[in-house]
Amino acid sequence: MVFGVLTTHLAKQLRGVMLIALAAGLLAAPAHADVKAWQKQIVKKIVKSHIYPRAAIAREIEGRARVSVTIDRTGKILAFEVTEPTGKSQLDKVIPKMMEKMDPLPAPPDDLPDANLTFTIPIAWRLQ
Repeated sequence: MVFGVLTTHLAKQLRGVMLIALAAGLLAAPAHADVKAWQKQIVKKIVKSHIYPRAAIAREIEGRARVSVTIDRTGKILAFEVTEPTGKSQLDKVIPKMMEKMDPLPAPPDDLPDANLTFTIPIAWRLQ
C-alpha cells in the first residue's frame, strides 16, 4: 500500500514538474511548430528523468532549481550549470544524476539557430 501511495504521489509530482517547465516557456525560441514539438519532447524527457530522493520526500523537503544546459545538434548535453540551486543538499546533489539520465536530449530542429542551443531548464521538487 505504501508503494501505491508513493507512486500516486510521484505521478502528481511529475505532473507539477511538467506544468512548471511548460509555464516557464522552457526555451526562448521562435514559435515554429517544429520547435514547439521539440520543446514538448524535452519536457517529457525531463519528467522521465526526474529524481525525487526518498529521504527528501520523507522529510518533506521541497525546492526549485534552474539549470543552464548547452547541447549540440544531436541533443548531446555538452555542459550544464546549476544557475539557481535549491539550497537543499539532498535535492541539489541529484541534479548531476538527472542531467546524466536525460542525456541525450531530443535533437533540435534544423531551423533552430545555434544561439538557441543553450537554454534554462526549471526543475521543481514539490509535495502535493
